[in-house]
Amino acid sequence: MDSEHQAQLEAEALSRRVLVHDILRRLRGQPNDLLPYSAVSSLRPRGESYKGLQTIEVDKIIGSVDRYGDFDAEFMPKEPFTLDRWTKLRQAQLEGVEFPPIHVYKVGDAYFVKDGNHRTALAKAQGQHYIDAYVIELEVPVDLDPDDTLKDVILKGEYAAFLEQTRLPELRPHHEPILFSRPGRYDVLLDHIRTHQYFMGLDQKRSIGWEEAVADWYDNLYLPTILEIRENGVLKNFPGRTEADLYLWISDHRYFLSQAIGHDVGPEEAALSVQRSVQKGPISRFLDWLGRFFVRQSPQPG
Repeated sequence: MDSEHQAQLEAEALSRRVLVHDILRRLRGQPNDLLPYSAVSSLRPRGESYKGLQTIEVDKIIGSVDRYGDFDAEFMPKEPFTLDRWTKLRQAQLEGVEFPPIHVYKVGDAYFVKDGNHRTALAKAQGQHYIDAYVIELEVPVDLDPDDTLKDVILKGEYAAFLEQTRLPELRPHHEPILFSRPGRYDVLLDHIRTHQYFMGLDQKRSIGWEEAVADWYDNLYLPTILEIRENGVLKNFPGRTEADLYLWISDHRYFLSQAIGHDVGPEEAALSVQRSVQKGPISRFLDWLGRFFVRQSPQPG
């Protein structure tokens, strides 16, 4: 069989594979898009450095600079002209042509193709484990992983903005990661810190700077709550959620619990209360909530 015919047969098989892959991902509710490099700007890159020629893992290539619309999430060609270009490259490969290295941006532990998209698609389709690439590495405060989706990039972009606004990496270099399972929660966290800053000023009868408030919030509110979550194993009752998700819930729970019993409760008491509530059945939880509601609504002693 000549190289042209073999390449054509392989392209037809690849086309069927791409179709099946697309159907399966749709049925699973999974996105089937290659990540655009433009999304990386949300990670607040601080600079870049040229790393030269390296051998990189093909499976860690997750996006493209300008051809992300031509390939699916597995970097397989999904457009006719893209498949045609892939076929010609495969024919050249069968005829013994050696391809030059591709060019990529490295972001965390993932790569985005700057030049060599079809060569990358060919390597992916052939099950190739490594490929030579000229690498430019971006310095970002929040790293990407090879299995990250666009949703993950959006979340990490919000996290990068939060770290930039709070300067937490400088204030607490070894801080615990603050990760959420859905967008929009870092703004709520910033409101928590501003509220904490306000009450610190009232308690201490002086003006409290932003960085002081951030550090105090982390040391005396966020970190103690996270440690209690871990110690009491609360997170296991919330599959798909994160410690930061639970922190916000416990913070609200702590407020209402404090209102119900008439004094402020600490992170441990609030975390244990959430744990007990989750371990009960729905009727018991509802009755607990109803009881707390009536306690809050009852007139308090003057």
